[in-house]
Amino acid sequence: MVAFKLAFRNLIGAGLRTWLNVIVLSFAFFIIIFLNGFIDGWNRQARKDTMNWETGNGQLWHPEFDRYDPYTYQDAHTPVTDEVMKLVKSNVLTPVLITQATIYPQGRMESIILKGIDPDQKILLLTTNLLVSEGDDIPALIGKRMAASSRLKKDDLMLVRWRDKNGTFDAVELRIAGVFDCNVPTVDNGQIWIALDKLQKMTGMDGEATFFIAGKSYTGGDIAEWKYKDLKFLLSDMDKIIQSKKIGQAIIYLLLLCIALLAIFDTQVLSIFRRQKEIGTYVALGMTRYQVVGIFTVEGAAHSILAIILGAIYGIPFLLLLNKTGIPMPIAGDQMGISIAEKIFPAYSLGLITFSILLVVITATIVSYLPARKIAKMNPTDALKGKLQ
Repeated sequence: MVAFKLAFRNLIGAGLRTWLNVIVLSFAFFIIIFLNGFIDGWNRQARKDTMNWETGNGQLWHPEFDRYDPYTYQDAHTPVTDEVMKLVKSNVLTPVLITQATIYPQGRMESIILKGIDPDQKILLLTTNLLVSEGDDIPALIGKRMAASSRLKKDDLMLVRWRDKNGTFDAVELRIAGVFDCNVPTVDNGQIWIALDKLQKMTGMDGEATFFIAGKSYTGGDIAEWKYKDLKFLLSDMDKIIQSKKIGQAIIYLLLLCIALLAIFDTQVLSIFRRQKEIGTYVALGMTRYQVVGIFTVEGAAHSILAIILGAIYGIPFLLLLNKTGIPMPIAGDQMGISIAEKIFPAYSLGLITFSILLVVITATIVSYLPARKIAKMNPTDALKGKLQ
């Protein structure tokens, strides 16, 4: 207790030098929480949006299907069994059929992926109810990115050409029934959605599907030849991007933290050099050398306590404001191919705050102890005279 009282008294007495160190360290503390909160918020939003718009609670794939290899689409389909059809009818699974196609908007040619989905599905947020039609009319859904690249809008007519399961080319005119707006480019870029039964009829693949999207009630596991892909697998690319971003940002805030700790280290070295008589007095009054080392270590570590308090004073209002208003993201983020919302709302967890506090306090304590070790080797008589050993 005496060590803490002496440490804070000496820090306050040091004046401007103390507050400069505290300000820099508090800024490092604030940046650690801000950057990690930003990444955690992005990760939370991206995972939620991807699950709502693309992956559901997992997927069941045809054995030959590879989402990164369009050449597998031609053969990656098979009839839906009665066992799976029961789950489809109970809205546990939603079938999707995929094929390659070419569209000709305004006389131009563009390769796309044609996807068939059940208009009555309730798992994804896609407005598939717009795909319901009577007669030969074929409504289609496209995303905002697809609409921009192909210069299409609602109610436009568009010629599409595809190849059926026998390799025969055919063509038909689609009508854009709606343009959806979502933050997940992988359900938008280069893709057109139509009713599943329409695509099955067009390709001659009646009753067939490429994969199934699972709802929240699906418990997981393979069904016959359909291979279950869980969220860990489906979101692995996103997790790797988030991890790489965390590593890059860790370098930034660790450099800032090192600058603050270097200032504390220099301050401690100077303080020990200038306060040799004070150190000798402590020993002469009956303190052991290690008790004196403890006083100077606590004094250096107290910078972190003051930094945390100062960081909380200006950081809490600012971070709460960002959590309410969000951080606007540039439009160019749409072209990155990953899920990025127009605004990212940072997420500040108790674990993140605890980690940041411990990191600042522990590193400041270690840096303060290193120069204080010299006190244990000092001769009390020489210290009282102001001479180093």
